[in-house]
Amino acid sequence: MKKITLSVISVIVLSSAGVAGGNIAIPVSVPKVVEPIMRESAFYVGFGMSYMSLRDDLSDEEFTATGVMLQAGYQFNKYFAIEGRYTRDISDVEYDHGDTVNPDYDDYPTDFSNIAIYLKPMYPVNNFNFYALLGYGRTELTNIPLGGPGISADRAESGFQWGLGAAYEVTENISVFVDYVRFYDDTGFDYRAQHADVNSDAWTLGVSYKF
Repeated sequence: MKKITLSVISVIVLSSAGVAGGNIAIPVSVPKVVEPIMRESAFYVGFGMSYMSLRDDLSDEEFTATGVMLQAGYQFNKYFAIEGRYTRDISDVEYDHGDTVNPDYDDYPTDFSNIAIYLKPMYPVNNFNFYALLGYGRTELTNIPLGGPGISADRAESGFQWGLGAAYEVTENISVFVDYVRFYDDTGFDYRAQHADVNSDAWTLGVSYKF
């Protein structure tokens, strides 16, 4: 009985000494930090105001107009998207006959439009997003007067198109952007200016909404 009592006293003393010396490790549960998953893929739509032009570099003949651009696209990740655009004049098309013998018109009846689909590589830097547009599209002038009363024709060309731009993310869903797109750059435009370099392009300022 004496031995048992001494053993119990020894355990109590050793336990007290361990607590006093701070040698007992108390397990601490550290909460796991879970980083939020950023949604990079999304559908988006947008619109913008464009300044459109088509020029004959040989004669300086030129068509210009203010237009509206509608866009719809899908962003696969923060570096790549695919986008469709439709741009059309909303003002009277201004015509400068340049060095040609064509008359100037006070009210030129032509419609100016472009429709295209683009691959859109992107590079984000903070709230900015720099991008390129590489794709295929069709540029068209309709109802071009041919000189006689009521005589007109449509002219159109399709081919490779490219552009460069930058967007600024105002909120998670809303961005404003500005870009330049080259619609067309080749010799002739359909049956017009067959031996001249013709180019067409647009500057656009717009806003996009990501769903």
